[in-house]
Amino acid sequence: MDVDWNAEVVDQVDAHWRERLRPRLAGLSDDEYFWQPVAGCWTLSRRGESSAPISFGGGEFTMDYAEPPHEQEPVTTIAWRLAHLIGGLASTNDIDTYCYAGTASEALRQLDDEYASWLDGVRRLGIAGLAAPQGKPPAFAHAPMAKKILYENVELIHHGAEICLLRDLYLRLGPAQ
Repeated sequence: MDVDWNAEVVDQVDAHWRERLRPRLAGLSDDEYFWQPVAGCWTLSRRGESSAPISFGGGEFTMDYAEPPHEQEPVTTIAWRLAHLIGGLASTNDIDTYCYAGTASEALRQLDDEYASWLDGVRRLGIAGLAAPQGKPPAFAHAPMAKKILYENVELIHHGAEICLLRDLYLRLGPAQ
C-alpha cells in the first residue's frame, strides 16, 4: 500500500487544530492571556518592564527568556506560550525581531495567520520535500524536513494542551489566585 506521508503529517496536526485546539481558544480574554497562576511567571511584558534575564521581541511587547539549564523550569503564561507557538510557526523564526501581541485577540490573529501559512508550506512540500535536507540551522542541516515538521506538530499539540489547561485553571481559580 502506498502512503502519502505528507497528507498524513498534515492531517495529524490539522485535525488536532480544527477539532481540539482552536475551538478551545475561542473567547480568550486579555485577563486570561496575561494571568500568572504563580509568582514569577515568564510572560510578555512591555518593553523595558520584564524582570527576566533576557527579553526577545522587536515591538512594544517582549518575551521573557533565560538560557538553560534552569534550577526549576519557569511557569509561563498563556501569552508566553502563544508567543512561543507563533514564533515556532513563523516563517522568519526570528524571535529577536518578532512583534509579539499585547492582546489576546491580536495573539490569536497572529496564531491563525502563522498556522495557516505554515500548514500551507507543509502541504506544498509534498513527499519529496519532507525527505529534503533542512539546510539550517547547522546542527540539523542534513536532517530531513520531516524531522522539523514533526517537531513543530509536537510543539503545537504539547503547548496547545498546556494553554487549554491554563484556561481551565483560570476558570476555576480566577484572577484572584
